[in-house]
Amino acid sequence: MAAEDVYPREAVEMIAPAGPGSGFDLTIRAVSQCLIGSGLVLVPLPVTNKPGKGGSAALEYLAGKRGEDNVLSIFSPPICLVHLNGTTSYNYKENTTPVAKLLVDYGCFAVRCDSPYESIGDVMDALREDPGSLTVGGTSSVWSMDHIQFLSVARAAGVDGLDQIVYEGYENGGAVSSLMGGRIDVLSAGISDVVGLMESGDLRVLAVTAGERLENEKMAEVPTCREEGIDVEFSNWRGLFGPADMPDYALEYWERTLKEMSETDGWRETCSRYGWTEDFEGHEEFGKFLDGINEEYQELLDEVKGLEPALQ
Repeated sequence: MAAEDVYPREAVEMIAPAGPGSGFDLTIRAVSQCLIGSGLVLVPLPVTNKPGKGGSAALEYLAGKRGEDNVLSIFSPPICLVHLNGTTSYNYKENTTPVAKLLVDYGCFAVRCDSPYESIGDVMDALREDPGSLTVGGTSSVWSMDHIQFLSVARAAGVDGLDQIVYEGYENGGAVSSLMGGRIDVLSAGISDVVGLMESGDLRVLAVTAGERLENEKMAEVPTCREEGIDVEFSNWRGLFGPADMPDYALEYWERTLKEMSETDGWRETCSRYGWTEDFEGHEEFGKFLDGINEEYQELLDEVKGLEPALQ
């Protein structure tokens, strides 16, 4: 019997390119739970965390599985950024098989509830006066997702000296606790990273990077950067990737099954709970999207990466 006739017949490893509690971790676990909970997949989907080097560790691990059908990884902008910024020679085009885009988890900027910064405008005012006056933290490494997200907003806000903005990356976890403990002043992250603490009142979200306010009940209270006078939008898309040369039967199975999952009530409820925007794209459409967005990231890095960022 051909492998495709009984696929999948064993566990499929699901990779999170960051530590437990990260947006990557939350997303891949939600996908695994929805696939199994809906009965769409009957084999185990164990999650493995592979943090390190801004997502490069997971990308390099996936690259080592070329041609296999039993591993998938969640990725987002860092899969492009870690290659463009020189962290790794591996890239999405040669070392993965894009399967499907699932959602957009827009970025946001948060401070402690007792912070003197009441708006993203206050933060940018402080940086325009002195770019080194506060420390920004994120869940990704330098020159990766959360760092670039913040720099793109600062650039749009007219901040000079972007290289003087102090940034700390916490890709192994700890960004939120560092904010609460006062080690950093502003957190640049995905909405799912902060929505729980926002609801509890422990932190204040100043702005989101979406084009319009989000539908999530709590996040709908948060203004967009554009509403705050900063004309910029930045999306943290997330999608699933298989190894390069993934067998056609596996690619077709996962593309079809993930499409079916995206139409379930369970997935819609999950997206609503975490403030995610549903945005399914199949293999071919996702590949074209990646080619276009990769060029945009290259242009952004060309503009800001000539500056070496300040590290604390």
